Amino acid sequence: MIAIPQPKPKEKEGNFTLSGVTWSTFKTLVTEIGDDRAYLIAYSEGVLAFKMPFPEHEIPTGMLESFIEAIADELEIEIMKLGSWSLKREDLQRFIEPDSCFYIQNEARVRGRRLDLAVDPSPDLAIESDNTHSSLDKHSIYAALGIPELWRYTRQSLLVYHLIGDRYEQREESLAFPFLPLAEIPNFIERSREIGQRSAVRLFRQRIQEILRDRLPNNRES
Repeated sequence: MIAIPQPKPKEKEGNFTLSGVTWSTFKTLVTEIGDDRAYLIAYSEGVLAFKMPFPEHEIPTGMLESFIEAIADELEIEIMKLGSWSLKREDLQRFIEPDSCFYIQNEARVRGRRLDLAVDPSPDLAIESDNTHSSLDKHSIYAALGIPELWRYTRQSLLVYHLIGDRYEQREESLAFPFLPLAEIPNFIERSREIGQRSAVRLFRQRIQEILRDRLPNNRES
């Protein structure tokens, strides 16, 4: 069995990696440790990375999930939330567990299916919330898997990336929700620490309702 290094006490928030890990060894390791673990895993080109989630990391992820669900309700559309579902391609030898991911534009195509990314479309949106640096280039994994949009929440900022060709480029709007005021989202997350998470989600929902009302043709100024 492969010994998994544990972070030191002072490294309670952080990533750690193993190098020189073959794909076959990686698959054996994942099988042995199973899903009942406290860390998320990513693998690419012989590098195996572990990320330890902590409240400072989990809270923004949960809030972003709630915001996306609120938008879907206001738009009356279906989405599929898969959380940290393992995104993997055996043929590409790539594996990553995002903090969360969603099917949005492609939800109807995968609804009720037993998903296989070798034949099914990849999730439309992946979320990464991090406060630490990883030596593994996760963007390259998401790009190889064909994730069209990536949100990265770090240091109270939300960065949004679109997949252009084989790499990500930062953009000022969301692919899935072009009307979304991205610059305002960190403020709602920070407000949740003062007024509570559900109160912050209700405020966010009100903001989305305002935006959608302004977008209606009969509400526009002539």
